[in-house]
Amino acid sequence: MIATVAGLVSLSPLQAQVIPVYLDETKPVEQRIDDALSRMTLEEKIAVIHAQSKFSSPGVKRLGFPDFWTDDGPHGVRPDVLWDEWEQAGQSNDSCVAFPALTCLAATWNPGMARLYGENLGEEALYRDKDMILGPGVNIYRTPLGGRNFEYMGEDPWLASRMVVPYIQGLQSKGVAACVKHYALNNDEEYRHQVNVVVSDRALHEIYLPAFKAAVTEAGTWGIMGAYNLYKNQHNCHNDIMLNQILKRDWQYDGVVVSDWGGCHDTDEAITNGLDMEFGSWTDGLTMGKTNAYDLYYMADAYKQRIKEGKYTTRELDDKVRRVLRLFFRTTMNRQKPFGFLCSESHYEAALRIAQEGIVLLKNEGNLLPLTSHLSPLKILVVGENAIKMMTVGGGSSSLKVQREILPLDGIRERFKDCEVDFARGYVGDTVQSYNGVTVGRSLYETRSAAELTAEAVEKARQADVIIFFGGLNKSDHQDCEGHDRQEFGLPYGQDQLIEALVKANPRLVYVNISGNAVAMPWLAKVPAVVQGWFIGSESGEALASVLSGDVNPSGKLPFTWHQNLGDCGAHALNTYPGTWREDYKIIDEEYKEGIYVGYRWTDKQKIKPLFAFGHGLSYTTFKLGKLSADKAQMTVDDRMTFTINVTNTGQLAGAETVQLYISDKVASVDRPVKELKAFQKVFLQPGESRDVTLTIGRDALSFYDEATHAWVAEPGTFEALVGTASDQLTAKCSFELK
Repeated sequence: MIATVAGLVSLSPLQAQVIPVYLDETKPVEQRIDDALSRMTLEEKIAVIHAQSKFSSPGVKRLGFPDFWTDDGPHGVRPDVLWDEWEQAGQSNDSCVAFPALTCLAATWNPGMARLYGENLGEEALYRDKDMILGPGVNIYRTPLGGRNFEYMGEDPWLASRMVVPYIQGLQSKGVAACVKHYALNNDEEYRHQVNVVVSDRALHEIYLPAFKAAVTEAGTWGIMGAYNLYKNQHNCHNDIMLNQILKRDWQYDGVVVSDWGGCHDTDEAITNGLDMEFGSWTDGLTMGKTNAYDLYYMADAYKQRIKEGKYTTRELDDKVRRVLRLFFRTTMNRQKPFGFLCSESHYEAALRIAQEGIVLLKNEGNLLPLTSHLSPLKILVVGENAIKMMTVGGGSSSLKVQREILPLDGIRERFKDCEVDFARGYVGDTVQSYNGVTVGRSLYETRSAAELTAEAVEKARQADVIIFFGGLNKSDHQDCEGHDRQEFGLPYGQDQLIEALVKANPRLVYVNISGNAVAMPWLAKVPAVVQGWFIGSESGEALASVLSGDVNPSGKLPFTWHQNLGDCGAHALNTYPGTWREDYKIIDEEYKEGIYVGYRWTDKQKIKPLFAFGHGLSYTTFKLGKLSADKAQMTVDDRMTFTINVTNTGQLAGAETVQLYISDKVASVDRPVKELKAFQKVFLQPGESRDVTLTIGRDALSFYDEATHAWVAEPGTFEALVGTASDQLTAKCSFELK
């Protein structure tokens, strides 16, 4: 009866008198929330703010609110686990499409791809009856050793902001809540529960918070996940400054704050410091398998007892429940949700398009690529374990059970059917056959020694027309993986030595780096072609083959600065990472001494030449930028200013170029970066086609965060707009005044 009544569009006067307000869809949502809250018992209120299983919380059965189900993202819908355990539930209908990791999405520099990503992921979640996807992630790429960087959107707050908003809008357009994570300052994985971040207010607001703020104030995200780490000695899952002051007061956030799994540590702080829903706490009762163990959570019986003892009123509780009910009305009680689809052709097509747009051509000396530019049939040698290793399995909570994953070797063989394609493994990195109950498709068991594998690869290389080496990192511990950071900047498993041997035997080598992080490339001068292939999901093999063959013209741009060595990164140059343990070895303080100078901001300030600059990415065609013009010579703080530049495809192939606008404050009362990204636009052009690209900025593009007044300040004076195709390729500029 409840479901039928709740689905009514219009009600007669008699029905309106009988139906509870909270079920009447003709009433404003806030009125329905008030009515439902007034009907709930203390026990029901406590129940909805903490988990009842690994990934669900209870609704209010007596009132007709169904259970609320979350699931890991952000690259696909994670397979179901058992109610109380992390092991697979053994279902046969929980495979999914794996979309590219978020570093690849950011590398598209195309907000349209982010919207497509969110919509398709939302449809998969709907089919699986998931109400909230635990993603996307927007923590800043501060060091290339960060184990979870592959789940985030790079080093620049503006780029991350522009990409996260349409992702959330696309996902929530399907009636599935986003849960943006990990708020905030979760920039490394090692000792993530003990790291207390020490950072200036300016760096916090200019670098580490903008993408979260955009998610709240522009995209209207329904969920935010607190981070494991501490800020000002409070865990971020119950942090007064982060949650009460910045998120809920300053940004007027009306959604829920969800704890990261096991991120809650104290009942009193959880009550007063802004946490709304508690998940995954490892209480003694839960680990011992006690009946009703979830009642032992910090916001369960302990909270209820404090209310009964009079230590707290229900003021804080009612605010939490009000937010949870608002979430319910947006998701589980939303009768207008569309239908979901699982593993549909359109989802695979979306995954392929995003992957193709995100792949970055880093180097192409002598136009070795695309391979179709050479006489065929070719003798192609594919080398490297990453050509045969599934990358959708492993890496922590983003590990997936996919319906299919096209491996690079298979993609190459399918695309180059007319060629002779051989394979040599070359190195052994990881022979694990399963992760969290999901097996890896192809056996990685190997008995040959490193010397034997190298000898085989070198001998085959001598006979090949071209070598495609698939190397980089994988999803194992201390690589691109949750829970640990990388232990070195260099490539693991002896890959450097293998590359040196291969290129000596045959200089026609294409190196494809599979990773979510930058790596050292001491052999770069000897290798003519380098491609950044990311972790790109179900369609990885087809996407990579389409770019290498020239079927698709690469257009990806780096979302982070690719340093030549670790010392070129501010966090390492100043010896601030990974921090200093306190005397009791319970907390490690990590001071962000580089402040606002992250990524290209640091290399600009120190005049360091990166291996590959932020925003760098080549094409198989060429582009020419014309003269930059502005719609005015002066602007006021209430104005907006538009810049126009003509872009021409001067090559022989259709392709896309990303026009990037950086702003430089020429004279300021505070230290400011040499330049900062403030606008960009990707433009697709046919050979010979020209188009005017317009880029608009407002006061926010000229402002800095003033620590004295706790406000954003735009100082009058001279500014310079710098426009180009990468942060180190800014060929057009013009000055203007802020009055």
